[in-house]
Amino acid sequence: MGSCSKGGNNSYDYSFKILLIGDSGVGKSSLLLSFISDFVHDLSPTIGVDFKIKLLTIGGKRLKLTIWDTAGQERFGTLTSSYYRGAHGIILVYDVTRRETFTNLSDIWAKEVQLYSTNHECIKILLGNKVDRENERAVTREEGLALAQEHKSLFLECSAKTKENVHHCFKDLTLKILEVPSLLENGSAVVKKQILKQKQVQQAPRNGGCCS
Repeated sequence: MGSCSKGGNNSYDYSFKILLIGDSGVGKSSLLLSFISDFVHDLSPTIGVDFKIKLLTIGGKRLKLTIWDTAGQERFGTLTSSYYRGAHGIILVYDVTRRETFTNLSDIWAKEVQLYSTNHECIKILLGNKVDRENERAVTREEGLALAQEHKSLFLECSAKTKENVHHCFKDLTLKILEVPSLLENGSAVVKKQILKQKQVQQAPRNGGCCS
């Protein structure tokens, strides 16, 4: 469905884990849906951590992005270190029409990233969503850019509703990850492990029946 596909374990060069974090209601799930499919509709907050897989080719490399969405868990303060573990890229999302979602990026989310992230060179991008509601804007573009520079992050404004800059965000993030040797090694190690596991499964004696 859409352009999301799981594909075979050996159909990509690198596997990267991308996180979407930020306050509830800033549009994280809508951004994810907008990126992996061709339509967007209003989403009700869900409980639990959700993830989607997107296969794409950037810079001549075949990539598997596993994109994790907190799916409402941030409202209960139940995100754990395992959510952040091994992330290659982190998208910190705020709503340009709600200033508290912007201040919480510094007060809460950036601190969590620093505390729990295991890939210390992971790439971060600050993303201001809902620019389609320009007349309700509460955070200026200049403020967003200044905060991104303070946290050594990339910066973009976008709209999950109109799709403006959504693909651009994931592409910029992924291109930056591809420039960091430690993240490449990490992403490639995951792939090698999965290919090895697949070979072991293929070499295992078959007893008939069905394998999933």
